[in-house]
Amino acid sequence: MAFELTKEQLMIQKMAREFAAKELAPLAAERDRTHEYPADSLKKMGDLGFLGMLVSEKYGGENAGTVAYSLALSEIACACASTAVIMSVHNSICCGSIEKYGTEEQKEEFLRPMAAGAFIGAFALTEPEAGSDPQAMTCTAVRDGDHYIINGTKRFITSGKNGGVVILLARTAEKGSRGISAFLVTHDFAGFSVGRIEDKMGQCASDTVDLLFNDCRVPASRMLGSEGEGFKIAMSGLDAGRIGIASLSLGIAQAALDESIRYSRNRKQFGQNLSGFQGLRWMIADMAMDVEAARLLVLNAAAVKEHGENCTAAASMAKCYASEMAQRVTGQAIQIHGGYGYIKEYPVERFYRDARITTIYEGTNQIQRIVIANELLGRQ
Repeated sequence: MAFELTKEQLMIQKMAREFAAKELAPLAAERDRTHEYPADSLKKMGDLGFLGMLVSEKYGGENAGTVAYSLALSEIACACASTAVIMSVHNSICCGSIEKYGTEEQKEEFLRPMAAGAFIGAFALTEPEAGSDPQAMTCTAVRDGDHYIINGTKRFITSGKNGGVVILLARTAEKGSRGISAFLVTHDFAGFSVGRIEDKMGQCASDTVDLLFNDCRVPASRMLGSEGEGFKIAMSGLDAGRIGIASLSLGIAQAALDESIRYSRNRKQFGQNLSGFQGLRWMIADMAMDVEAARLLVLNAAAVKEHGENCTAAASMAKCYASEMAQRVTGQAIQIHGGYGYIKEYPVERFYRDARITTIYEGTNQIQRIVIANELLGRQ
């Protein structure tokens, strides 16, 4: 499928590229080293509309469409994957879920300021013993008059510490996917606290934390959707989230390819530039083919979603292929750099670490293959 981007989409891509190069790239390595949350950059992104790209204009969003969003997210990831994953979870899962399932009161209270970048959204599904199998979750929400009392632990939650609102999945009935409900939880609730902050391999400027709930009383009005709809909300959000992670993976790989081309043109061995050696030229050709193949899968998934069609298979294909491609390409980038690629002075070392998680979150790639097979063959 050939894609002819519109003038508006190209304009958004260009704006994101220029912002990323000026505001994010110069700070990315230091933020990776210090684990500094990119709060000031996110504020600027909110001002530019990057945090409400999928939100309708009615709630202050840009309504730019999934294709333009994917293009922008890839440009952000090309400069700083940590900022990109925050943008992805916020836009794809959190804003999308609130707009689709929230009440008008919830949209005014949360979606409108989120679209403006006033605060960031987090999505709390994973638990210590419930990752790929969300139906195994044990976090509970028990009705008590006009409130639900929530108890349990969530793990590996992106923006869980710095986010302003958390979409929390908890069990309101004992068994099955229909026993899971979603809630909009904020840090001001008694009994809600942040636990361990993970010391990660990559994407170190985005916070990944445990969230702890100890008799946390949440008003029933904070339920997102209806009781028992949580699993459906989560799966719908993850379809969009997988397009986000695919776009992020594409951006990391593009950065690694660009850096490899630049290095091979300047680094000399045996009296000539590396770019003159056929073996390295072919490596870069293979990397470029990988990136372009992923780009088509990612844009296809984004277009399918933008057209309102079922994007489950397309999103999983894009996420699975693009994330595995990012690992191949960043690995080859280190190989092209030789020993220099293994030290932190050169950015390909960070790209390699940042790419590794992309095959794991928003559903491992083993889960993506199950999803794709189920869409093609039906569930067994």
